[in-house]
Amino acid sequence: MKTTFLSVMAASAIFFACATKTSATSAEEKPKAIQLFNGKDIKSWTPKIRLHQPGENYANTFRVEDGLLKVRYDGYDDFNQQYGHLAYNTPYSYYLLRLEYRFVDEQTKGGEGWAWRNSGAMLHGQDPKTMLKDQDFPISIEGQLLGGNGTDARTTSNLCTPGTNVVIHDKLFTPHCQSSTSKTYHGDQWVTADFLVLGDSIIQHILDGQVVLEYNKPQVGGGNVESFDPAQKPDGKLLDKGFIYLQSESHPIDFRKVELYDLSPYKNNKTKLDQVIKTIL
Repeated sequence: MKTTFLSVMAASAIFFACATKTSATSAEEKPKAIQLFNGKDIKSWTPKIRLHQPGENYANTFRVEDGLLKVRYDGYDDFNQQYGHLAYNTPYSYYLLRLEYRFVDEQTKGGEGWAWRNSGAMLHGQDPKTMLKDQDFPISIEGQLLGGNGTDARTTSNLCTPGTNVVIHDKLFTPHCQSSTSKTYHGDQWVTADFLVLGDSIIQHILDGQVVLEYNKPQVGGGNVESFDPAQKPDGKLLDKGFIYLQSESHPIDFRKVELYDLSPYKNNKTKLDQVIKTIL
């Protein structure tokens, strides 16, 4: 085909436009991940285990070994409903939380059947220092983590609501748990779970780039939490921030990544917020 000056100029213009767009896209602002787990210790975290005071890491339940944050029960004679939670010491409001986890080994003696390969990430949780000694769970929104048995279907990144409610499809959701639409992750494989939390507006549970559960207006309310300080449970109050916890419910679990992208600088600019979210998912 004969090439004319005009066609060359047109091609050059198209190339320049594409190159400019690519440059703009590559230069698009992306927040740096905050490593909540530094791979060395849990000095930035506060343990709270039922029947023990905040700050007491009973039986070294939460520990760091081989660069992994591990939940273990070798120091327990019996689990005895000593539900544990490890709270990061800085509260957040707008963020994307990314976890890489795997279930390992066998459930400890005394763990309930429902707690087999069961853990969670607690979102918008109360301050661990306000939890009472006998309190079982922090008032929070739980991103429930479940593992499969090798045969049966069992979704993960589900929702549970200790002392809270949410809105799903414009209706107040008051049952304790809601399953996601995820596939089942069997065995000891590593799983990456993302939780997009935008204040008191919307929360999404994301696996393999797909939203498997979505709800909004997280708020204090309902039951499924015991032995708490009533002053910490003002029912109906919207939850727009809080502490992030990792859970201990009787089955050993490892975390090799716990990182967070702080989205609060973009909360008042929806267009920019959407753009930034796309760069990290």
